[in-house]
Amino acid sequence: MEMKVPTMAECIANGEVPEILFWVGCAGSFDDRAKKITKAIVKILNKAEVKFAVLGTEESCTGDPAKRAGNEFLFQMQAFTNIQVLNGYEVKKIVTGCPHCFNTLKNEYPDLGGNYEVIHHTQLIQQLIDSGKLKVEGGSFKGKKITFHDPCYLGRANNEYEAPRSVIEKLDSELTEMKRSRANGLCCGAGGAQMFKEAEHGDKEVNVERAEEALALNPNVIATGCPFCMTMMTDGVKHFNKEAEVKVYDVAELIANAQDL
Repeated sequence: MEMKVPTMAECIANGEVPEILFWVGCAGSFDDRAKKITKAIVKILNKAEVKFAVLGTEESCTGDPAKRAGNEFLFQMQAFTNIQVLNGYEVKKIVTGCPHCFNTLKNEYPDLGGNYEVIHHTQLIQQLIDSGKLKVEGGSFKGKKITFHDPCYLGRANNEYEAPRSVIEKLDSELTEMKRSRANGLCCGAGGAQMFKEAEHGDKEVNVERAEEALALNPNVIATGCPFCMTMMTDGVKHFNKEAEVKVYDVAELIANAQDL
């Protein structure tokens, strides 16, 4: 199926106003593994006939890593640049596949003049299923044991635990919980800009600890809702040489793959 990904500039030039802006994010744009998540989200949007657009080259980093690393000045520079672009296009609603972008756009941009309705892609998928715009069947995931790793910025920071689980359950799969899940979930180890620095001294990497918890359940799939978590959980599974038996997928990929989109 051909990928249809219009930009805001193209839409405005054609006199169209997209219903949703899809904020792709740095990982979704440049990381080869995360690009697959981006494609899955686009396939779902196209399948559900949602009018959406991306900023394309006009999109810049939200500034989350700079802020978490303590560089407030750089964060505000990046944020103001994005807000100028978003407000210029009179954007009302944003969906993103990255909880870090989601949290920053939703909770930190309003103080700087950027007020938008911001939703995570798992919330959008749930809405599309509930409204009947997206039909979901288990496909190759029917009866499979899936455990969901809660991204920190989706779960504890924004109190969203149900949407991803609700979507996974639509696949007729067996959803099993790790001993630390929901509000007690353990970070994958990438947040707070830790993704971009070497680990500090200790006796175990955080992602190895988290992967160990997931693998203890003997799942077929570890599901994530964040490109950072995707990297860390995939590396954790590789650490235990389990990549042949246990797959790591984003929730959007589960839905897109099950429907052969």
